[in-house]
Amino acid sequence: MASFLSATRPKRSMDLPLFPLKTVLFPGGVLPLKVFEQRYIEMTKACLANGVPFGVVLVTEGEEVARAGDAPARFAAIGTTASITSWDLPEQGILHIGVAGGTRFRVVSHETRADGLVQGRVSLLAVEPTLALPAACAPLARLLEALALRAGPQHFPAARAFDDASWVGYRLAEMLPLPLHIKQTMLEVNDSEIRLSVLQKFLRQQGLR
Repeated sequence: MASFLSATRPKRSMDLPLFPLKTVLFPGGVLPLKVFEQRYIEMTKACLANGVPFGVVLVTEGEEVARAGDAPARFAAIGTTASITSWDLPEQGILHIGVAGGTRFRVVSHETRADGLVQGRVSLLAVEPTLALPAACAPLARLLEALALRAGPQHFPAARAFDDASWVGYRLAEMLPLPLHIKQTMLEVNDSEIRLSVLQKFLRQQGLR
């Protein structure tokens, strides 16, 4: 599917370790992760020590977990920075972390280090323009409130903005059972009204709205 990402110029560039996953992290979202591969445990430790984020990108081909002889996983060019908000070491070799989605970015270039960690050069994308939730989308906000009650705090941000079009669209896109390539498109869209329109269409197709 073609990207809807606008031609907004990136604000700045930075080097960022990348964590390819079979999930899409949205700005303002929360994501619990279980880290057990050594390359990502070391990445997490470095991010914690230096107070810096890593980048979450959607795996488009291949697997999350590296196996001997496998080609490196391919991933989407647009991702989201992830700041670690909590961590726990319940058993040796397994690290549980909670992350918060920050800024969207475009991967300009990347290289795979000897330990398998992907290091990217990324351009941070401009924050989507703020827009009040249209009155016609009020049912989406009510649906989202119901989903938030079911999800619990581990899977839903404490700070809430049910009157913000971008926030409502991001939260629904991450919580609804959309195919991953559609979720990725919802991340790449730089127009909250288009995102909400697509989500409304999906819900109507499912007989939910």
